[in-house]
Amino acid sequence: MTKIADTELDVFPLCLGGNVFGWTADEDASFAVLDAYAEAGGDFIDTADAYSAWVPGNSGGESERIIGRWLTRRGRRDDIVIATKVGAAPELDDLRAGTIRTAADASLGRLGVDHIDLYYAHRDDPNTPLEETLEAFDGLVRDGKVRYIAASNYSAPRLAEALKISESEGLARFVALQPKYNLVDRDAFEGDLADLCERENIGVLPYYGLARGFLTGKYRPGGPDGDSPRAQRAREHLNEAGGLTTLRVLDEVAAAHDTTLAAVALAWLAARPSVVAPIASARTPGQLADLLPVAGLSLTAEELDRLTEAAA
Repeated sequence: MTKIADTELDVFPLCLGGNVFGWTADEDASFAVLDAYAEAGGDFIDTADAYSAWVPGNSGGESERIIGRWLTRRGRRDDIVIATKVGAAPELDDLRAGTIRTAADASLGRLGVDHIDLYYAHRDDPNTPLEETLEAFDGLVRDGKVRYIAASNYSAPRLAEALKISESEGLARFVALQPKYNLVDRDAFEGDLADLCERENIGVLPYYGLARGFLTGKYRPGGPDGDSPRAQRAREHLNEAGGLTTLRVLDEVAAAHDTTLAAVALAWLAARPSVVAPIASARTPGQLADLLPVAGLSLTAEELDRLTEAAA
């Protein structure tokens, strides 16, 4: 177990992403993945009110509803840490005070819980004053509807400004950041943002930890192209400097530990400063099985350096 910054949240070192629930995984498939994750000791699930509004016929909240029904039927609420988000759902796509209050109540209802453990601003809203957003979050914490708040997709300057406002006004403070970050997508996080998180003790929970599947080794030269947007985006890494080298080093390190490429890629993330637990999703228990070894995998300093340099 690993702790999220200055909180009482001790979590499994792999956070299960709920973006596929109600999208590429129907309720039965989602329940199977959730059951397998919990059986392995997993206790940290990430979702959002916007999941999966992009699917024809969906309106958002599908993932939360599935997770809520699973929590109720399995009786697991007390031992599962639930993270969800506000600010990107249809008609609730800003961080104004009214939006946050309305969205939080709706998420609580869909999840069937009386509080959210970690509540994210899904993305920055430059059109709403940070003071208004933070005051609304603070109200939810004071009301007991939310335990801790966090930010997703914030820049270093905006995150720093938010932390300063929370301190000066005595408001609830962001305790975690969810950035896009993995072995082959590093520029947006490494540098000022990573330094800020380390300096301010902000727990980092990276999404796209497997670069849309590229770091599983599924997409290689001469392999099946696939016709999904995810496959096309994943294969773009083959043409980038270091893409093939990264796969080769992943192959070697995985073989040395008799484990999967996915577990190695996630273990590299888990070893980065401030990272609490990488987020990864699975449509089936079989896919989840490739991810779970990260919980007990420790890479050597030499292996970590080789991976870092290969993908630089």
